[in-house]
Amino acid sequence: MFNGIENEYVRVIVVFFVLFFVFRLAYIVLQKIVLKLTLKTKTDLDDIIVKKTSLPVSILFFLISLNMTIEDTLLLLEGTQDTISKLIYTLTAVNIIFIVYMITNLLIERSFKKFAQKTKSKLDDTLLSLVHNVMIVGLIVISTIYVLSIWGVEILPILGALGVAGIAIALALQPTLSNIFSGAAMIIDKSVAVGDLIYLDNGQQVKGKIEKVGLRSTRIVTFDNEMIIIPNSKLADSIIQNVALPEPKSRVVVPFNVAYGSDIEKVKKIILKEILTVKYFVKDPEPTVRFVEMGSSSLNFKAYFYVESYDHRFEAVDEANTKIYNALNKAGIEIPFPQLDVRLKK
Repeated sequence: MFNGIENEYVRVIVVFFVLFFVFRLAYIVLQKIVLKLTLKTKTDLDDIIVKKTSLPVSILFFLISLNMTIEDTLLLLEGTQDTISKLIYTLTAVNIIFIVYMITNLLIERSFKKFAQKTKSKLDDTLLSLVHNVMIVGLIVISTIYVLSIWGVEILPILGALGVAGIAIALALQPTLSNIFSGAAMIIDKSVAVGDLIYLDNGQQVKGKIEKVGLRSTRIVTFDNEMIIIPNSKLADSIIQNVALPEPKSRVVVPFNVAYGSDIEKVKKIILKEILTVKYFVKDPEPTVRFVEMGSSSLNFKAYFYVESYDHRFEAVDEANTKIYNALNKAGIEIPFPQLDVRLKK
C-alpha cells in the first residue's frame, strides 16, 4: 500500500501516523460504547476508570504504532537498532504497569473507603494506606525486574537476593505483622469498635471503653480513667464480652429487699410503676420485678429493665435505687437490714 513512496523516512512516518490514527479512532469508538454502557450502571467507578485511563491508553497506542513501524527506521540508523528497540519496549512496559496501577488503585480506594467510612476506627484508614503502599512497591518491583530483563540483565540472582531479604524482613517484623493482621481481622469481623464497652477475660479482667484501635495496639480506658494498651494479637486471642453488641440497648438489674410480712404483689406493683419513670427507660423488652429469694432477714427482689444504651446504665441504677427507696418508704413498706439477736445467759 505504501510501497509507492520512494523516500524511506517519509514512508515510515506515513505508516506510523496511519497506524496511530487507526488505533486512536478504534479507541475513541470503543470508549464511547463503553461510556454508554457505564451510564446504565449504578456506580460511577467504571466512568472514572475510563476517563482516568484515556491518556495512558492513548500513549500505549502511540508506542505500539511506533514499535510496528520502527524496524524500517532502524535499518537506517546503524548501531542504534537494539538500544531504540529496548527503549520502546521499556516505555511500553512502564505505561502498561501505570495503567494497571491506576485501575487497581481506583478499585481498592473506592471499595475500601466505603468500608472505612462505616467504622469509627482509624485502623482501616491506616490499612488503606498500607495496602496502597504495598501495591506501589509490588508494581515497582515487577516493572523493574521486567525492564532489567529487556535490557539483558540476569534477574535470577536479583530474585534470589530479594527472596532472602524478604524472609529476613518477614521474620524481623513478625510481631508487628501479627498485630496489624489481628487488628484488621477484628475490624473486618466487626467484633470491636471505638466507643464499645468491653470486658476481657485475659487473666486480668480488664473492663473499659475502647478509645482507639491502632495499627499495632488497642487502647482501653477503664472506669478508673486508666489507660490500658493491649497488643492487637493478644486482644484477638482473648475472650471479649462486648456490651455494645448486638445492639447498644442494655439491661439493668436492681436488687432490693423488703421485710417479712410485706405484700409481695403490692411490692411488685409499686416498684414496676417507678421503673417506668426512669430516664432512658425503653419499653421493649418489658420491665419485670421478680421475687428471687427468702433471705435470712428479708424478702429479696430484683427489678429488670432496659435502657437505651449501656452508657446510661450507671445513671439508671442510681435513679432506680432512689425511686425504689422513696416509693417503699412512702408506701410504709419496711426495708430491713441484717440483725442479730444476742442473748446472754445469766
